[in-house]
This record gives sequence, C-alpha cells and structure tokens, in this order.
Amino acid sequence: MKHPETLRQNKWQIAPPLPQAMQQQYSHLHPTLLQVLYNRGIIEPAHIQAFLEGRYLESTDPFLLPDMDKAVARIQQAITREETIFVYGDFDADGVTATVLLTQALRSLGMSRQQAQPYIPDRVDEGYGLNVDALTKLRTEKNADLVITVDCGIRSVAEVVHANAIGLDMIITDHHSLGPKLPPALAVINPKHPSSRYPEAMLAGVGIAYKLTQALCQAMPERAQFDETELLDLVAIGTVADLAPLLGENRKLVLDGLAVLNQAKRPGVAALAQVSGVRPGQITAESIGFGLGPRINAAGRLDHAYTAARLLAVNDDQTAVQLAHELNTLNKRRQQLTAELTAVAEAQISADDAPILIASDSSFLSGVVGLVASRLAEKNYRPAIVIEQGEAESRGSCRSIPEFHVTEALDEISDLLVRHGGHAQAAGFTVCNENLPAFIARITEIAQSRLAGLDLTPTMSIDAEIGINDVDWALYEHLTQLEPTGYANSTPVFLSRGVEVIHHRRVGQDGAHLQLRLSSAGEGGGSYRIIPAIAFRQGDWADCLPQFVDVVYTINVNEWNGRRNLQLMVQDIKPTQ
Repeated sequence: MKHPETLRQNKWQIAPPLPQAMQQQYSHLHPTLLQVLYNRGIIEPAHIQAFLEGRYLESTDPFLLPDMDKAVARIQQAITREETIFVYGDFDADGVTATVLLTQALRSLGMSRQQAQPYIPDRVDEGYGLNVDALTKLRTEKNADLVITVDCGIRSVAEVVHANAIGLDMIITDHHSLGPKLPPALAVINPKHPSSRYPEAMLAGVGIAYKLTQALCQAMPERAQFDETELLDLVAIGTVADLAPLLGENRKLVLDGLAVLNQAKRPGVAALAQVSGVRPGQITAESIGFGLGPRINAAGRLDHAYTAARLLAVNDDQTAVQLAHELNTLNKRRQQLTAELTAVAEAQISADDAPILIASDSSFLSGVVGLVASRLAEKNYRPAIVIEQGEAESRGSCRSIPEFHVTEALDEISDLLVRHGGHAQAAGFTVCNENLPAFIARITEIAQSRLAGLDLTPTMSIDAEIGINDVDWALYEHLTQLEPTGYANSTPVFLSRGVEVIHHRRVGQDGAHLQLRLSSAGEGGGSYRIIPAIAFRQGDWADCLPQFVDVVYTINVNEWNGRRNLQLMVQDIKPTQ
C-alpha cells in the first residue's frame, strides 16, 4: 500500500482574490466568472464586455506589421508579371495550415497552380526551416522567382544570403523568437520584431499568413473575388495546435475559425473530424488540440507533411476520406513509437539531481523526439533534450519548464550549433557530432547555473477556491463564456477543501485512473450534495485515499445514454489537514 507522501506533490498557487471594488463594480457578473477574467488580466470594462461578446477591440490592420507594405508590393509585382511563387512552410500543423492558406489565397487572387506552389521540407532529409539545397532547387529546377516563408525563416540568415546570391527573392513571415541578426530578405514580417506596431505579438505562423492575405486583399480589391474569412478554419487549427495563447486577437481568430470549421465545407475537415470521433457541428478548440491537430502533425512526423496539406486542400470527398484514414493510421503509429522511445530515453537519464535531462540515440526518430522530450519534462519537471544521432550531424528537440528559457540558452552556445530556434519552452537545433560532447557539457552548465537554488516542484495555478456546493449548472453555463479555452486561457481550475470521499475505485486499463463520488458534507453547513469525479492517471490514490481530501479540478459535462451530468475532472489530490 502506498502512502500519500510517496505520491508526487505539486505546489498549489491560488490566484489572489479580485479587489472588492471590482466585485462591486461588476456585481451583474457571476463572481467566479469575474475572478477568472481578473486572473487572465481582463479587467477593463470595455475589454470584459468585448471578451464575453467574442469581440476584439484593438486594431487588426495588417499593415501595422513590419515590412507588410514591402511584402505586398513585391507579391503584387509577381502576380502582375506572372512570376512563380513558392510558399515555403513547415511540417507541423501550424506550418501546414499556413502553407495551404497562403497558397490557396494566392491562387484565389488569380495565380495559376503552376505560379503559386507549396513547398514543405522533409523532416528527415532536410530538417526544419530553410535549407540551401532546397532554395537552389526551387530557383534552378522550378524557376522560382519569389519564396515566401510561413512559420519559419526568422533565423535563416545564411540561407537568405544564399538565395539573394542566386537571384531568388525572399519574404520571411514567422512568429518564432528573433535571433541576434535578421535575415537580409526583401521583407521580414514578425510581430515580435521590436519595431512592430501591431497590437497582437503572439500570432501563430498561420495567423501571420492570414494577415498577409488580408493585406493582399485590401491592396488588390479587384482581384480579391473571394471571402478571406473562409480561410479562418485553417487559422483556428494552426493556432490551437501550435499552442498560441488564446487571448487577444488569437481568441477572436479561433472563435471565428471554429464557426467556419463547424460548417465543414472542406472535405478534408469533414473526413478528419469523422476519423477523430468528432461530430459535425461540435468541433471545439479541445477537438483541435486532441483530435485534428495530432493527426495533421502525424503526417510530418512519420511520413511527409504533404499528406496533411493535400487533405486540407482537396475538393474530392473520396480522396479526403482516404487521406484522413492515412493520417489516422500514422497517428496510431506515432502514439506507439512515442511510448517505446520514451522508455528508451528514460533508461538513459537520472532525474535525481540533473538540472537538465538529455537522451541521445541513433534509434530516436526526428518526428517523435519532441514528444519524448515533452514527456520527460512533464514527468520529471526538468528541461529535457532528446537528440536523434545521425552519421555526421544530430538533431535535437528541447522542451522546458517556466524557470528555464531554452532558446536563450541555445543562443549562448550558438557557436556549437549549425542552426537553432524556437520559443521559451520549446526549441530545436542541429549540431555537428564532433561538437555534441561540448554541447551537452555547456548546456548542462547553463541549466545548473540558471536553476541552482530553485524549488523545482511543478506549480498548479488555481483560479479560485470554492465549495463543492457551488458547482452547479448555472456556474457551468457562465464559464462557457470563456470558450474557446486553451493555452493562456485555460479551462478554469478550482480548489475545494475538506471534501468527503463517499466512494472510489480504480478504472481503466491496469487501473490507471480513479473514479470518485465526492460529498460536500465535509465543507460544513449548507445542503448535502454528491458529485461524481474522475482523476486520470491517479489510480495509485486508491490504496491510500483518506476520508477527507482537498481536490483541484475543472468542471466537465459527462454525457451517457442521453443524460448529461456535471462531473469534476480532478487534477490533483491532497489529504485534508
């Protein structure tokens, strides 16, 4: 029998209560909903109203993005001269949706299929981002005049220098962190650029591709004989799948994109929803995050991202169904490989005192190293790097924790790397094998220095402490106004203390999960109430669960045999003190 102290403990961080004056000012709003809005930084009257009504107040003028005017002028020139444009994307869901979106937009502006073409590199043979060989091939064999990157290129200085040398014009659109030097392209569109006047700095790659499309439609109204909002289904998929924060303009883009998605006008979307087990008209941000997104990503991980791109672009129902089933099969294989390779990686690491977890092996696949790194980082609460060793070069994927900005760490040792880039908590790199030992030593030193003296215990952010009796349909309906929820606008998390466990049992494969019936009796006072709950991956509590517990949870609806019941999705449990 396990003891509660042997189970992993998380720190609970309860958000500070909203000021009394604010509660009085907004007395017409449900106090728990108001608390959640306050926690998200939504405190101004106009912003609160706009958020709840699904509006966005700031300017969405695409020409506020840096170099947008230059990009539009060069693309207009290419269209007028009937030049050949390649949209150069990435193999993840953000990159694939951005590639399909911009290619489709260019063709809708009058370019032929030959004049506007997609290019997505092969993950295994080419790796992430721009590469010299591909650019040379596009110029000499495909007669490309202009290449527009989506979701990549912001750190590809040498590659853009090469493109310029062979007479290939470049426009960079990207949302990743800027390096010390910008590539010398005709235009570099990135809302994170210090000179950007655009209000939303956290657009996904597909969001920037959409802003470029908007700018082109404004500049060429006579050619824009299509409704660009029909492309918002792609924006929603890419934005959610890439974990862009669902606040500000991103939330509005996803909200509108979900409306387009649920019309399922794209045969590929309808087919993908079907294999994902999502009913037509009921696609949510969660459906994208756990259903559509992973299947789109699976193509680039284990095969080629063109399969996913074709699915999103195809107009034929039969082909769409065939491609959707291909992606579904790839996704199952991806799940199996991730589990197998995570076991290999775990055998290499010791998390006891290591400031950073590093696993390196020739058996690792480039398509799943990021997923393996994510599992290591999540399980051990340490930054993790998983490296696929090649013959001359190795490619690594990094996943981190809030206390360690991994891309800044890679910047410090860029002299050892062929290329690198990413965000604060996710990055990738390529390193020559002779530099691999030095890289491991130096990144470990940096992690040791940055993390020394810190209490590396995962922290659960809690929106409010409430009683079980407060969980009712009225509260649930108020909280639905926060949708779509996702990264940075997560489903509200609550804490209830002194809850009585009426019944519990292990469920699921190998008893991995815990099913509960919880009572408000331990809260003292008020009416007596019982509510069902499920705690995924917490089955070990079954051996040592006390009668009274403090629980952290989200509120969910369970539908079974035509009945709808509220239930708690338990995130964490502690014995009541």
